Amino acid sequence: MKLPVSLSLCLLAVTLPGNAAENLNWPEFRGPGGSGYSSSTQMPLTWSETNGVAWKTPIHGRAWSSPVVWNDQIWITTATEDGQQLSAVAVHRETGKVLHDRVLFTVEKPQFAHKFNSYGSPTPAVEEGRVYLTFGSPGIACLDTKTGGTLWERRDFVCNHYRGAGSSPILDAERLYLNFDGSDRQYVVALDKKTGRTVWETPRSIDFKDLGPDGKPEAEGDWRKAYATGTLARLNGVEQLLSQGAKAMYSYDPRTGAELWRVEERTSHSGGTRPAVGLGLVFVPTGWSQGQVLAIRPGKSGEVLDANEPTPAGSPMEIVWRSKRGVPKKPALLLLNELLFAIDDSGIATCWDAKTGTVIWNERVGGNYSASPVAAGERIYVCSEEGKTTVLAASRTFAKLAENQLEDGFMATPALSGDSLILRTKSALYRIGR
Repeated sequence: MKLPVSLSLCLLAVTLPGNAAENLNWPEFRGPGGSGYSSSTQMPLTWSETNGVAWKTPIHGRAWSSPVVWNDQIWITTATEDGQQLSAVAVHRETGKVLHDRVLFTVEKPQFAHKFNSYGSPTPAVEEGRVYLTFGSPGIACLDTKTGGTLWERRDFVCNHYRGAGSSPILDAERLYLNFDGSDRQYVVALDKKTGRTVWETPRSIDFKDLGPDGKPEAEGDWRKAYATGTLARLNGVEQLLSQGAKAMYSYDPRTGAELWRVEERTSHSGGTRPAVGLGLVFVPTGWSQGQVLAIRPGKSGEVLDANEPTPAGSPMEIVWRSKRGVPKKPALLLLNELLFAIDDSGIATCWDAKTGTVIWNERVGGNYSASPVAAGERIYVCSEEGKTTVLAASRTFAKLAENQLEDGFMATPALSGDSLILRTKSALYRIGR
């Protein structure tokens, strides 16, 4: 399968010598660059509780963060159901043995978290020697991956997460980036990843006190709240941090935090996914309440577009296409070659032509979905809240290749490591594969 250049570069950045399937590292939410893709052609197709499981490790607490992998370590977060203890857990990739299990933060009076969310939903980011874990405003920590000891921590960020935190951190060579989109404040920060100090902090430019689509003051919380994770990309020769808030898709300068451009979507709210990037476009679902999938061609700095209005004549920035069919609220999009795939929250899978927005197929898979799809080779894996993983063909023709059932449901997105799937259910961590 031919990959878009931007995706190929992301994969090359972490590929080890030898066969691409030997790559073990899946360093952040949805893997290298947030692509959701592994080049492995040997990923398992079928498994069950009694077949194809290399190991299964029970995980205490209740948390929806996804696993990340660096060499022989798998890292996740977890939390007590009441949110008073927030922990980090590391598991050995080959054996499933617990290597580290530490309570990082104790919270006397946790904020409210919706029952559908958890107090440990943001996914860690990991690199050689260090892992970065966030629980939102209750605490951010950087740990030494060898000893499990704390290198630095922050507990001073102010944000009422309203229904719970959901945004995951991302890394570049110098900085750690985080979104804070709560009912009281909405902003993006970059931290020096070595020290934890703030490099810059930029408020969202859309005033959350604006009127809602009915002309009345917006409801408390939901119209101000977002859960999305950012993405770093080079577009039009410019390094950009793409970050979705409650009312807009923003681009920032990663070095300074200056806003470059934004696409406003005031009829929707609570964006919850990580953008997909390729073909010179940014693909993103706009969130809850009349959400749509947008394909955005970025333009020059300072431009602002309305997602529901025609692109102004002569503007280098444009909404190339929009789609209101099969729009996911929580699962992210998956871009493979010139095809864009999605599984929506109610189990409808869609394939679009990524250049034109033409719906190629739209089929019911069944189940309910919070986890984002991932792909290996020419297979797509979608994991349902009921514990079923459906394997689909990554092609212009809809084909269901396999269905695999585990005992408990999925809220976390899989990690793809070497030729193995690392799956986190609501109660356990699995390695599926040889």
